[in-house]
This record gives sequence, C-alpha cells and structure tokens, in this order.
Amino acid sequence: MSEALRQKPRQNYAGLANISFGFFGIQIGFVLQNSNMSRIFQTVGASLDDLPALWVAAPLTGLIVQPIIGHLSDRTWNRFGRRRPYFMTGAVLAAIALLLMPLAPAFGAPLIFAAALLWMLDASLNISMEPFRAFVGDMLDKSQHATGYAVQTAFIGAGAVVAAIFPWLLEHFGVSNVAPAGEIPDTVRWSFWAGAAALFLAIGWTVVTTKEYSPEEMAAFEAERKTEEGHSVRALAAKTYLSASVWMVLGLAVILSVDPLELEKEILLLGGLLLAYGLLSALAIAMAKQGRHANMLSSIVGDFSGMPDTMKRLALVQFFSWSSLFIMWIYSGPIVSQYFYGSADPTTPAYNAGANWWNLIYTVQNGVAAVAALVLLPFLSRRIGKARTHMTCLLLGALGFLGYFVLRDPQLLILCEVLKGIAWASILAMPYAILASSLPQAKLGIYMGLFNIFIVVPQLLVATIMGSVMNAFFPADPIWTMLFAAASWSLAGLAMLRVTIPGETADA
Repeated sequence: MSEALRQKPRQNYAGLANISFGFFGIQIGFVLQNSNMSRIFQTVGASLDDLPALWVAAPLTGLIVQPIIGHLSDRTWNRFGRRRPYFMTGAVLAAIALLLMPLAPAFGAPLIFAAALLWMLDASLNISMEPFRAFVGDMLDKSQHATGYAVQTAFIGAGAVVAAIFPWLLEHFGVSNVAPAGEIPDTVRWSFWAGAAALFLAIGWTVVTTKEYSPEEMAAFEAERKTEEGHSVRALAAKTYLSASVWMVLGLAVILSVDPLELEKEILLLGGLLLAYGLLSALAIAMAKQGRHANMLSSIVGDFSGMPDTMKRLALVQFFSWSSLFIMWIYSGPIVSQYFYGSADPTTPAYNAGANWWNLIYTVQNGVAAVAALVLLPFLSRRIGKARTHMTCLLLGALGFLGYFVLRDPQLLILCEVLKGIAWASILAMPYAILASSLPQAKLGIYMGLFNIFIVVPQLLVATIMGSVMNAFFPADPIWTMLFAAASWSLAGLAMLRVTIPGETADA
C-alpha cells in the first residue's frame, strides 16, 4: 500500500459530528449524576459527612471498568464493529439506571438503593465513554486529532448544558421543585427520565451513522508505526517483585493507621486498593515469568508500567485537574445553598433554590466549554502550542474556584463558571489530542483506559481523604474545599511546564 493510502481519509464537519455525537448523551448522564446525586443522597437521609463515602462508587467503578473495556475493545471485532458494541451495551444499562434512580425513595432502604444505582450508572457510562475516546483516534488521521477532540468537547459541553438547565426549565414551566421529606422533587424525576431517552438516542445516532475501519485497514494505516503486541508483557517478566511488595506494604500501612489516627473509615478503601494493586501486580509478574503472555491482567499491568513518557507527564496534570473537579461535584451544590442562599436543610425552599441555581450556573460552565473548545482552544494552540494553552486555561479555572471562596453574591458566581468553563474545555480536549498522536493505534483503547486511571485515582483520594480533612479542620464548613480545588488546578497548570510536544504544528 502506498504512503498516501496509509493516511486516513479526512472527515468533514458532518463526519466529525457523527463520530462524537454519542458523547452528547453520555455527558447528559454524567451531569445528571454529578449535579443531582448529592441532592438525592441528602433527600433520602444522608448527612453532609456521608457524601464522600457515597460518592466513592463513581471513581471506583471507573478505575475497574475503563482499563478492562479499553483492553477488550482493542481486541474486539465483529459485525457490529470494534468500539460500537461497547457504546450500545453501556447505553442500555445507563438508561435503565437513570430510569430507576428517581424511584429510590419507594424502596425499603432508599439510601442503599440509590448508592447501588450510582455504581450501576457510573459503570455503564464508563463502558460507553472509554471506547469513545479511542474512537476519535481510530477514525481520524493525526492531523485532525485536535479538531476531533474539540468537536467531542463541544458535544460534551452541549450535553452538559441540556442536563444542567433542564430541572430549572421544568420549574419555570410549573413542575414542582420541592417535595416532602424523603421524596425526590418532580424536577429531578423528569430530568432523569428525559436524560435516559436522550442518552440512548444520541449514542444510537453515532452507532448507525459511522462505519469503523476493518482490522486490515487499521493495520495498513499503522504500517509505519507497528506495535509489537507482547512487548509490554515480556518487559513485565523481567521485573522483580519489589514494586509489588512496596504497594502491598503501603496499603497495609494505610489500613493499620485508620484506628490509631482516628481517620474516617472510607480511608480503609484506599488502603485496600493499594493492597489489591500490589497483589495483582505480583500475580501479573508471576504469570508473565511463566510465559503466559496472552492474559488480560499481565497485559494491563505491563502496559501500565510501560507508559510512554508523554503519557506519564500528562498523568500528573490529570491527577491534579480531576482532584478539583471531584471536589466541585461533591460540594458545590451544598456550598451554594449554604453560603449563598442561607440554608443547609434540603427540605427548605432556600436550599432547593440554591441547588437549582447551581444547576443553572453549571450550565454556564458547560456552555462556555462548548464554545471555547471550537473557538478559543484552536486560537490559543496555534499561537502558543497545546501545552501552554492547557496551562493557561487551568490557571484561569483556578481563579474561578477562588471566586467561590471570596464572593457571596450568587450572581457573581457566573463569572467564576466562565473561568472554570474555559479550563473544563481544555481538560476534555488538550490532553487527549496530545496523546492520540503519540500512542500506537493498536493499543489506543488500553492506553486511553489507563490514562483515565489518573482521572479516577484523585477522585478516590478526595472521596476517602477529604472527609477526614474536613472533619479535623473545617467541620460543617465546606467552603474551604474551594480553596483546595483552586490550589489543585494551579498545580496542574504548573505541571504542564514539564510536557513538551516535539515538532508540534497547527491542526486543521
């Protein structure tokens, strides 16, 4: 095959839109989850102190699901395609979870039922989402990667706008936003049910309007950059058990420190995860040493330990970026109600007015992200490069978090959300555009899945540690979490100074 044929055909904007339209529905699901689950948990009896532990379901399912789905989707090909079977599987399960979530109070243990549905919803969204990240890289030539991820980010922003504003719109059309104690308001119920339909239809649109390249075509496109499939596992076989032992010892130390230091019980989960990773690493190394190369565990652990340098440096940026985002999703709604509307009681009109205002201004953040992805990010990246663009956007977002800490007029929070929306657009586009052009196509799914570990791990740390920090230093005063978030995005921005992109050129 000639060199010209190895270049993937360029997509027009209709093609780019079809490839990423499913993310419109996925983000509706995520935003309904992120902006309403604290409200639902508090409605069915959870206290503010319980929220981090209940929210741990979301990052934990991502940590488990994404590498597995990435590994499997790299190796899947049937009459439905490579990534598309996972799109639809996740869509069906997520739609069911969204339909059932508003019915939680009708069950005998509503808090347990709501927490279980959060596990199901987040796992299902991850099943669909993880292959979508790789799908852009599959379908586009590297000269269009930045454009492709910008279009994807625009759909993410649009989906978030629809999901965040819907409860507010329903209230203005006469749907009740207040319910008796222990019941979920009708605005939330109808938002979840409409979201289930939108998610399923949007993902279905991408499935029916796109055709994936065959394995033979993908191999031809990748001919000049062929990946040796078993290399990472053979490299794993050469390792000693020292690193696995370190993870196990660290996990045990965390577990054993909980009672003497009077830490929150959620930290036991963190210790358990560290211990589990050490055990799994030891098992993967043992299997690799026995020559058992064709197994999922050794492949995933081997690829994780052999990440490309660019991916390692971006991983640190992701770690600090998503720490702030998880703080935002857990605490922003209660903070707006408590500090800007004067009520921490979820049964009061003031609390629910604050919750709806948070939904509305979160819409501003996502609307700004959609526009910034298509206008601001390409403009900046052409002039200062992708790495400096991402750094600039993250530092602007940090100022947005600081605004929550120092302001008390809820109208001024709109400016904060504009700044955070610029950062959010960059977080969703720039790291993936940088990665997709530097990763081997044959392992794009697994590497995108492993990269998302650095989205999940900081969320787990926030879920397990933030409760202890707040109870020790700022009990019943969650506004301090905004200062943590501002510092974390500032560190993420500074970490971009270590990321270089050799031979960077402007994308079309």
